[in-house]
Amino acid sequence: MTGARSQGGSLPPPFNTHGFCLCPADLDEPVVTVHQSIGEAKEQFYYERTVFLRCVANSNPPVRYSWHRGREVLTQGSDKGVEIYEPFFTQGETKILKLKNLRPQDYANYSCIASVRNVCGIPDRSVIFTLTNRTASPSIKLLVEDPIVVNPSQTVSLVCITTGGEPPPVLTWVSSNDSLPQRSVVNGGTLTLPAITSEEAGAYSCVASNNVGNPAKKSTTIVVRALKKGRFWITPDPYHNDDNIQIGREVKISCQVEATPPEELTFSWLKNGRALRSSERMVITQTDPDISPGTTNLDIIDLKFTDFGTYTCVAALKGGGIPEISIDVNISSTTVPPNLTVPRGKSPLVAREGDTVELECLVSGKPKPIILWSRADKEAPMPDGSMQMESYDGVLRIVNVSREMTGSYRCQTSQYNGFNVKPREAVVELIVQYPPTVEPVFMEMRQGLGRPVVMTCRVLRAHPSRVLRFEWLLSNRLLHAGAFDAQRDETEYTVRNLNRDGLGEYTCNVINEAGAGKCTFLVTGKAYPPEFYYDTYNPVWQNKPRTYSFKLQWTQMNPNAVDRIVAYRLGFRQMGLQRWWEQEIPVDGPINKGELMSHNLTELIKPESYEVRLTPITRFGEGDSTIRIVRYSAPINPHLREFHCSFEDEPICMFTQDKNDDFDWTRHSAATRDTKYTPNTGPSVDRTGSKQGFYMYIETSRPRKEGDQARLVSPFFNVAPKNPYSISNPPAYCFGFFYHMYGKHIGTLNAFLKQKGQTSSEGPVWSLNGNQGDHWKQAKVSIHPTSSFQVVLEGIRGPGIEGDIAIDDVTLEEGECRDPPTNLSSKVLFRSSHIWLLCVTLVMTLLEGQR
Repeated sequence: MTGARSQGGSLPPPFNTHGFCLCPADLDEPVVTVHQSIGEAKEQFYYERTVFLRCVANSNPPVRYSWHRGREVLTQGSDKGVEIYEPFFTQGETKILKLKNLRPQDYANYSCIASVRNVCGIPDRSVIFTLTNRTASPSIKLLVEDPIVVNPSQTVSLVCITTGGEPPPVLTWVSSNDSLPQRSVVNGGTLTLPAITSEEAGAYSCVASNNVGNPAKKSTTIVVRALKKGRFWITPDPYHNDDNIQIGREVKISCQVEATPPEELTFSWLKNGRALRSSERMVITQTDPDISPGTTNLDIIDLKFTDFGTYTCVAALKGGGIPEISIDVNISSTTVPPNLTVPRGKSPLVAREGDTVELECLVSGKPKPIILWSRADKEAPMPDGSMQMESYDGVLRIVNVSREMTGSYRCQTSQYNGFNVKPREAVVELIVQYPPTVEPVFMEMRQGLGRPVVMTCRVLRAHPSRVLRFEWLLSNRLLHAGAFDAQRDETEYTVRNLNRDGLGEYTCNVINEAGAGKCTFLVTGKAYPPEFYYDTYNPVWQNKPRTYSFKLQWTQMNPNAVDRIVAYRLGFRQMGLQRWWEQEIPVDGPINKGELMSHNLTELIKPESYEVRLTPITRFGEGDSTIRIVRYSAPINPHLREFHCSFEDEPICMFTQDKNDDFDWTRHSAATRDTKYTPNTGPSVDRTGSKQGFYMYIETSRPRKEGDQARLVSPFFNVAPKNPYSISNPPAYCFGFFYHMYGKHIGTLNAFLKQKGQTSSEGPVWSLNGNQGDHWKQAKVSIHPTSSFQVVLEGIRGPGIEGDIAIDDVTLEEGECRDPPTNLSSKVLFRSSHIWLLCVTLVMTLLEGQR
């Protein structure tokens, strides 16, 4: 299967198997924060004012930052008062601009630009900060008390004002509860909480930020007055270890209430509805809030028959406004300690997974205490996630019980609402049965007709573990059933010779008392989907002015898994339209794994995009389809002989900086570059002799060190070989550029050929080192790529700061280099495999001269 070879065009962007662009996460907006440090220099009588501008952003791929003062680009070493660096611990998320000992020209507008170099169309982000001699971090003041004590349903207003900061700070409110209440209203520095509730109590903070220094923060706490959860307990005479109340002995009644704020809590006692005062036999005390907060005790000394009755504990908050809580405790001859038992037949309790179960403990006594439930056999939480659950009737109800809840549960009496005696306890066993867990839950099995199919269903766990039986079904038709072999943990079913009737969904049910575990196998003859090949040669072929063709290439996933593929159904439609156009592409002979197939899509309309669907066909019928998007993409370099880059525009002809090198090439013109710090290096004009013209150079001043590398990578150039599968006679291109290598510390300039899919790095196709004088010189070298390729220019820093290397006017032309420069020296190194090309070129030049 072949089609017309595509000509011209650029490679599509990275796609997944469905044809959609694989884009990274978006780029965060950068934020500039400012910190001023004012420190006295040692043995001097002046203050140094140093400002740090921190630019923070985050993305994948990593961000590249650039700093600007007004329209001036700031780079490391371009200004003695400027230092740019990246903190080690931020891992590329922060770039710091340090302005040392502020000068008048430092008061200006600074902009930080964060870029991912337009990956997947993500635009650059920028932020501007104005630095003046009045710039200051924010300060604020809260016009409220701390804490603020209020009643429920009261409206609370918190007022925050700024007392300093330039530029003017922005005020925001935050809560200790992660978010402000839904009904809250923020108006500038005022936060209003209408009809406040106990749930809205907590700390509220006013935060002022102007990206200068650290944000200012002031906080206050709102306390909402409340009474809740009243409890009591009865303690028989503690000096005789009694469990019962006896005449002539001591009895203590304790009452506990949760109060907010606790210091406002007051208690009073009643006997049979009449106020009770503390006396020699009736001693009323209130415990220290630090020891037992919110607790009062009534000690009855030498209990008499006349002391029997109803005692009421009343809790209130000072100032009122909150309803009182009252708790009644009956003391009589019928008041007896609790007893706890498990009803007959309630332990062990057997349930099936998903059921609702009730664990029960019977409690007697008067008054009946609260029952506390917990796990008895392991340190595991209860069904609600807590370590202990309360029950007022002795029943623990579990909805949708699961296998993890199997185990022992302890019920025990609480001192609350009952006797403060040694707890009574009992244990209930819960057994949760569940159907067998099997694998695979679902498996697709693709097979050709006439071949065998073996399906295996394996039991992982079950309770009860004694598996009763198994059954195999095709659709709803029973194929085989029987008792499960106790010596094995799996059952197997084999289709010896697959035919059309044997295609379909097979189910294996493994059954115990609790139900069935199910293995499902989908046996199908569908072919696997094809996989599109995106690294095609010249995917855009312009054969008419308003149309283009596309060379569709693909391989077949697992072509031998099912019957032989006899054809492909090709469908395509213009994006945005409903109608599909379809045709069949026949296949002659079997397809090998990894074999590249192709078909030309012709008469596509510029610049429309198309959705393409490709479906394999076998004797079974249609297989799985694959869809991709074909987009028209005008080539960056429609004719290589016309490619020329002089770096005059900011995009620098789609060149990019290598993210794995040590530092970057810098774009500059002689008119803007300050050479007073390193006057004996670098060019004074561009290649054409203009001071306004631009070029690229490596800045070798600090913090650069010897051996540091900077690599500039060209865009991809496409190669159109006659046979895309084997290139025996690769085309030639002449790669040329001008270089300027002036300075006593000049290092090395290398040129590399980088081919797509290349895994190992080869040596440079051109290399030169050392001082070449204050002149622009031209280099040319013939290259012979066999696939899409890039050229890489690498500058390596020499032993000192007078080692700036510059390049300009990069060209790429079709054909061998016809006029190599005359200044080639022995320092020029060619890759060994191409030395003969240079010799041939020189001989041909001499012969042409003789003619």
